[in-house]
Formats: sequence, structure tokens, C-alpha cells
Amino acid sequence: MKIDPKKYLKFAAALTAGIFLCFLLYDLLDRVWNGLFVDWFTGRYMTRQTVTDAQGIAYNCWQMNWNAVKGLLLRTLLFLVALGTVGFYAAYGKIARQERRRAIEEAAELIERSLSHPEEEDRFPKEYARIGLQIGKLKTDMRRKEQALREEAARKNDLITYLAHDLKTPLTSVIGYLSLLDEAKDMPGEQREKYVGIVLKKARRLEGLINEFFEITRYNLQQIILEKERVDLVFLLLQLADEFYPLLQAHGNTVRLDLEDGLTVYGDPEKLARVFQNLMKNAVAYSYENTEILLEARAVSDRVRVSVRNHGRTIPKQKLGSLFEKFFRLDDARASDTGGAGLGLAIARDIVLLHGGTIGAQSENEETVFTVELERMPEERAGTAGEGHVAGKERSGYE
Repeated sequence: MKIDPKKYLKFAAALTAGIFLCFLLYDLLDRVWNGLFVDWFTGRYMTRQTVTDAQGIAYNCWQMNWNAVKGLLLRTLLFLVALGTVGFYAAYGKIARQERRRAIEEAAELIERSLSHPEEEDRFPKEYARIGLQIGKLKTDMRRKEQALREEAARKNDLITYLAHDLKTPLTSVIGYLSLLDEAKDMPGEQREKYVGIVLKKARRLEGLINEFFEITRYNLQQIILEKERVDLVFLLLQLADEFYPLLQAHGNTVRLDLEDGLTVYGDPEKLARVFQNLMKNAVAYSYENTEILLEARAVSDRVRVSVRNHGRTIPKQKLGSLFEKFFRLDDARASDTGGAGLGLAIARDIVLLHGGTIGAQSENEETVFTVELERMPEERAGTAGEGHVAGKERSGYE
């Protein structure tokens, strides 16, 4: 076994330094206590008197000045109390900080364990009951959102599957009829015209299905950015009613306008037009033939309320809450031409919410109403009395 001389030298040096420091400290305290302190104490709190005994011998005697000593004791006591108080609060603060840190770490550990095992039942200590309650609510919300996302993904996958399948049918028909027309050069004109009409109808159906695919893609990729300006809502709705002439005519519907004059909002005109276009498309698609669609706009306090009312099959209450969800279609049958990819109302909801507004739907007694509320322009809010309105005007086309 080797002996390292450096270790012994270090130990000897440390021992020597320790002994030297002890003697130095002792000498310093002895000098201060017996020198400066004694001189200071005797000079302030003691008096020297000469006392003569019975034999007549005089002695020097030191007597305590108790009045001065009492003042010293009082000051010393006050100092000790102050020092103790400061020390207590310092120690209490340090302990409190340590307790807070420990509590935070423990709470963080409980939260992490709870969130990493959402399927397990949470058991929080009594002191963390409030945190446990909030975590329970958070996990419930997370489960609800996860379920909604799963349902949305399922609806989307089903929709894409149906669309892909449905694309084959009109495409096969188009190819079949065009091949027949190409082969039968001497086909009678009446029969040729009939087949051309069928091909055109199938091609339009094919175009609609392809547009649904594009709509799904655009929604997944788009980021809605608003470019706001002053929007004359009455002019926008009048223009919208005129643009819907072909669709209204094809379905045999009319639109009646009941619009209060002077309604302006601060928003993105292009995006707001898309909102009302989607609502009008929905109203036409699900209304009975040869019925009236009412487009109404009113000022309500500091907001503008726009409603689209149509007569059609009553929407079940359990489906009303899902109308604005992505990829939700009111019609389960893909054979139906009504509705699209189930994105129109979802897009309308997103745009309205970005404008700080609200959107909702009601349906009863074969009448469905979609309502949008938006904030009015600040300068337009004061007083609406005496304003006129466009009322009772039917539009089945241009007038």
C-alpha cells in the first residue's frame, strides 16, 4: 500500500492553520473583552468611589450605575426582540417558500400523473380538492373534444369514401353514353338529344362531386384572414338575392326581402357574403318546392340581426346542435343532391365568430330559421327610429 506524502502535508498544514486561528481568535476576544469592552462598560455604567475602612485605610471601589444599566438592558432587550422578530420572519418566509415549492412540485406531479393516465380515476388529497375538481373538468373537456375530433374524422372519411364511390357512377354513365353516341352515327336526332341531355346531367353531377372534394381540401388548408372595412349590409343582401336567381328559378322558390335601411357593419365583405351565400344555398336545398324564402335584417340595440327563413322538413332537435360541425350532412343518403361536403355552415360559423358575432338555428312546424348577429358600426348605433326598410318584396329573378 503506497503512502501519499501530499495528503499528510495537506493534513498537517490544515491542522497547523486551525490551531493558529484558534489562538488568534482567543487572543482577539481576550483583548477586546478585557480591553475595549471592559473599558467601555466601566466608563459608562460604573463609578469609582474611595472608601475608608475602620482602620482609616482608603480603598478604591467600583460601584454599578443601575440607572444607566437599566437603560442598557432595555436597549439590549429591544434589540434582541427586533433581531428575534426579523429572524423569525426570515425563517418563516424561508419555510413558507419551501412549503410552497413543495406544494407546487407535488401538485405538478399529481397533475402530470392524472393527465398521463386519463382513463384512471383521480384521487387527490383533501388539500388539493380544488385542483382535482379543475383537472376533472379539464379531462372531461379533453375527452369531449377528442370524441368530437374522432367523430369529425369519421364523418370526413365516410364522406370521402362515399364521394370516391359516387364519382364512378356518373363517370361510367358519361363514358357509356358518349361511346354509344360515338358508335351510332345514324342515331335518330330525338334519341341523340335525349342521350346528350342525360350525359349533361351526369357531367354536372360529376362536377358537383369534384367541387365537394375541392371544398374539403380548401377547408383543411385555408386560414381565414379578415380584411375589414365598412360594409353596407342592405346592399350586400340585395345583391345576394339577385345572384340567386338561377338557383331559385330551378327550384321554383321565391325570396322575400324585409331589410331595414342604413344597416352597416365593420367586417370583411367577401367573407360575410360567403356566410349569407351558404345560408341561402342551405335554405334553397332544404326548402319545399314553390315556397317562399324570407331574408330579413333588423337592428337590435347595438347589433344587426340577419335571418334566413325557409319552409321545409323540420330538423330534429338532436341534429340542430350538429348543423355547424364540419362534414355534418343533414341527409344521410348520398343519393340526395341536397347539401354538399357538410362544410358550408361550419365555414359560416367560423367567419361569424371571427367577426365577434353569433350564429344559430331553430326549426319547428316545418319552418327553419338561421340567425346571424353582428356588431353595428359605432356611428350607426345611435337611434334607428324613422329609418325605412325594404319590405315585402318578392324576388324569383331579376326585376
